[in-house]
Amino acid sequence: HESVDGSGYPDGRAGEDIPVEARIVAVADIFDALTSRRPYKPAWSNDDAFDLLRKLAGKKLDAHCVNALIENRALIDEIQQQFQENIVG
Repeated sequence: HESVDGSGYPDGRAGEDIPVEARIVAVADIFDALTSRRPYKPAWSNDDAFDLLRKLAGKKLDAHCVNALIENRALIDEIQQQFQENIVG
């Protein structure tokens, strides 16, 4: 992903030069990766994921996008409940 500080890829864009859609997707992708179980790691809690996103806000991630996600915590919880990962193996 591009990073708001310009350190990302593929083009090294920064801040407002990154389309808002890409800034939103970057936050959503990282949140999903953190809170989803993977073969190599357990799922993080939403609280732990939000803590990391806050640390990345304004550096790697757009702070407005991070805040928008966190401000919608109740909706996030509801969506996660609806689409729980119940796959074993």
